[in-house]
Amino acid sequence: MSEGPSGNSTGDPSAHNADDAAKDRVLLDVVGYAVARLLLVVVLTGAIYLAARLLGVSEFPIAVAALFGLIIAMPLGIWLFGRQRRRATAALAIAGERRRAERDQLQARLRGEAVDDEPGADGDEESGS
Repeated sequence: MSEGPSGNSTGDPSAHNADDAAKDRVLLDVVGYAVARLLLVVVLTGAIYLAARLLGVSEFPIAVAALFGLIIAMPLGIWLFGRQRRRATAALAIAGERRRAERDQLQARLRGEAVDDEPGADGDEESGS
């Protein structure tokens, strides 16, 4: 089958590249946000462990510091990385909407209905003249 998962039957390579770029952007946004949150946990864990050592607690388990770091990082990460979270959420919403549209097109084709392959082709003003 020569038609890709995007449902673009025009054969336009720039449309395929745009889909790949959008997928890469979603991946970059989501992974960047996850890495930032994990890095915050690591930093907080180190700070808590170091603070315990400086306060004279010589047998402070790293697991306890990690759990405290995780608990503190959950709400703090939402607040600190709000812009990245909104960007990742928006990218996932766009990707989900694209998948829904592709699934609807596929289901319409399987039912034998005529389907526009171009996503913006439904607003064609020339046919209404």
